[in-house]
Amino acid sequence: MELEWQQMLFEFFGGLGIFLFSIKYMGDGLQKSAGDRLRDILDRYTTNPFMGVLVGIIVTVLIQSSSGTTVITVGLVSAGFMKLRQAIGVIMGANIGTTITAFIIGFDVGGYALPIMAIGAFLIFFFKKHIVQNVGEVIFGFGGLFLGLELMSGGMKPLRELEAFTDFTLAMSDHSFLGLLAGTIFTLIVQSSSATVAILQGLYSENLLSLQGALPVLFGDNIGTTITAILASLGASVAAKRAAATHVLFNVIGSVIFLILLIPFTLYIEWISGVLDLESKMQIAFAHGSFNVANTIIQFPLIGAWAYLVTKLIPGDDVSIEYKPKHLDVNFIEQSPSIAIGQAKEEILRMGALSIQGLEKTYAYLKTKNKRDSDLAYQVEDALNNLDQKITDYLVKISSQPLSDQDSSRHNMLMDTVRDIERIGDHFENILELIEYQEVHRIVLTPDAIEDVSEMFELTIKTVEKAIEALNTNDVKLAQEVAEQENVIDKMERQFRKNHILRVNEGKCSGQAGIMFVDILSNLERIGDHACNVAEAVLGRRT
Repeated sequence: MELEWQQMLFEFFGGLGIFLFSIKYMGDGLQKSAGDRLRDILDRYTTNPFMGVLVGIIVTVLIQSSSGTTVITVGLVSAGFMKLRQAIGVIMGANIGTTITAFIIGFDVGGYALPIMAIGAFLIFFFKKHIVQNVGEVIFGFGGLFLGLELMSGGMKPLRELEAFTDFTLAMSDHSFLGLLAGTIFTLIVQSSSATVAILQGLYSENLLSLQGALPVLFGDNIGTTITAILASLGASVAAKRAAATHVLFNVIGSVIFLILLIPFTLYIEWISGVLDLESKMQIAFAHGSFNVANTIIQFPLIGAWAYLVTKLIPGDDVSIEYKPKHLDVNFIEQSPSIAIGQAKEEILRMGALSIQGLEKTYAYLKTKNKRDSDLAYQVEDALNNLDQKITDYLVKISSQPLSDQDSSRHNMLMDTVRDIERIGDHFENILELIEYQEVHRIVLTPDAIEDVSEMFELTIKTVEKAIEALNTNDVKLAQEVAEQENVIDKMERQFRKNHILRVNEGKCSGQAGIMFVDILSNLERIGDHACNVAEAVLGRRT
């Protein structure tokens, strides 16, 4: 009996491991085949909650993970790319999209799992084209999915002879709340509703569970999958926490509604199974799909109410970065290129203000080591990259129009300036990574080193502020001050490097601390150079 238990556990957990790996591998392959632009798809097409539902379905089908879609959505809400109402729609769509896995499992092709994996492996290892390798990953993952299911199913078969398990499944049939709890807890542990639904399909197909006992477990699976979104929202913005709370609310309310309607829902599944002559695994797949589609239809009109409710439940002013451009109206390009150039300048000034905010948050992180400062600085850097791309595209479109000499000069100046501001973001990101390295490796800077860095940091921030103000007002005097301050920054860097060498020679500073210190100085000096470039552009003598 001990050997049988060992074999059961090995087969079940080994099969579960293969299943989880395969579904992730298949999802990765699908994601690469889709061009890895899921964030862009979510950002661009979720214009309203209904479009959010459709996009949520499509993206979840592509990556084979409702948790993955929800985590991306939470990140987009946190970053200011998406509003809460749009996010609720995407979350609803993700719940529908995840049911496709259950339908795939419903087609019992377990006997062909190994040859399918062989085809996938052949495409991965014998072809150099990435597109073919991506397809190979999808096919290999697809085969592995069924191999994992076969192993899990084999491990579960002996359970029918175990009296304690039979009693437990009978209790679940009589007490639907017990099934709901079991489904929730198991999905919380595994963190994949696709895996737990697949296990449920296996149990039901082996007649280890009745339909009335299986359905509450299915509802619980949907509640359990919300844990990933909750984990993703920890330490994130208030908006991200609200999106995660909506995911929980949506699935809990849906499960409660269907638990109350368990008997008519069971009768409906029995009826549709008879009409379509469904196999047992496909019955669970239809139940899963029907539950999520019906739940979305029921709760879709309540999106506004849920958004209001979670805003009250999770109060607070949300701090998020506005990633999207505010001034780049394409209609101006043909109608008045001169105005379009002015619009681009306004957006660049916004970008400049963000770069200052990112520098301030980086400096705050250096002083306090508060993770919220670091997260916000990284968000700013992401926003700078996005705005750089959008502004550059806009300016390129303007360049195709006939421009006066003055407008052409302004246009060229802005093309250079936008790149300089984006590079400021790259350099404070480097500093953030250096500070994180310091934290991980417990590197201690001497008080003198901290004082030197602080002095240079404060002057650099002031220099960038003056450069952006000079750009805004076209103030020549301010631009000249920036050039002068940049010279001071250069002298500071040389002097502080010498100070550092003295500290090393005196044994006050470790080698690692010294490298980190010099790298921070170097990045600050480069930020000063980019601020000076902006000032030189204002002065009209940039080469």
